[in-house]
Amino acid sequence: MTSSLLSYPEPGADIAPQRIASSIDAEHQWRSPRAHQAQPHRQRGDVQVSRWTRNITTPLEVVSHGNGSDHCIGLALKCVSLTFNHAGRRLMQGRVTAGVVQVTAPAVSVSAVFESSVDVLHLFASQQVLAECYEDLFQQPHAGDIVLGDPKLVRDAALDRLGQALVVSQTSDAALGKVFTESVSLAIVSRIVARQFTASNAQNREAAALPQWRMNRVIEYIDAHLAESIGLADIAASAGLTRMHFAAQFRRATGLRPHEYLLRRRIEHAQQLLLSSKHNVFDVALSCGFRSQAHFTTVFKRFVGETPCCWRTKANGAR
Repeated sequence: MTSSLLSYPEPGADIAPQRIASSIDAEHQWRSPRAHQAQPHRQRGDVQVSRWTRNITTPLEVVSHGNGSDHCIGLALKCVSLTFNHAGRRLMQGRVTAGVVQVTAPAVSVSAVFESSVDVLHLFASQQVLAECYEDLFQQPHAGDIVLGDPKLVRDAALDRLGQALVVSQTSDAALGKVFTESVSLAIVSRIVARQFTASNAQNREAAALPQWRMNRVIEYIDAHLAESIGLADIAASAGLTRMHFAAQFRRATGLRPHEYLLRRRIEHAQQLLLSSKHNVFDVALSCGFRSQAHFTTVFKRFVGETPCCWRTKANGAR
């Protein structure tokens, strides 16, 4: 049902358990990392990190009944088309951009129907971790358990950067990898806690963000014209705004400049073509709006970490 193009090293057997695992588990079941499957009721003072990837584009319905003690933080590493239900209520139906975050409280059931390939990071944070983050942020303990109660999907550029850093970092030093993973994971949880308890500031920042209905128009326009030369004026016009108003509102809504978002979508489309067609790299580049194979290769390597040829070979081998 799931597959991963990356391999994840197991934690060293000689390293004692500490605050966080030294690797990212590959989930074989959505929102259910191996540690939770083995000991679903254990109390942990750590952040369990796992990654769920799926390269198949046929629709897939998944369900999670929630962990009894941990909050689950889901962070999209790439754009994905889905329907997402939280506690029986539909929260989202459509395309979600990379960097979108959703937090589910303990013991809350969620379900989703994925209609595209998926790459999502899940962090499971215990009460002990949430309490430590809160006290570190506000210099006083929180009275009672912390419940991150807002389940809506939000886009946070800082969380996007932290998530990307977490999954692309590579090191041969197990101890150093452990420290890095622990630090970045705690930074993600800390920012989630800060958003929860400084909601008024967050709402003020989001007030001038591009509305979702305009964002939907922009996404539809970009997806329909990926092979063409698209300018800022074209994208702004699809949202019914001038270039100046659009650029500022788009960045506040997504954390990305329009050009950066366009490049991401072109690379994601290129990955789909590389997997699903026999076109050569040059033809794929042209189909995704790049005017030369050299430019396409440079941008592809920047986002994916490998050249298109190498990535295609590994992806086909994994499938």
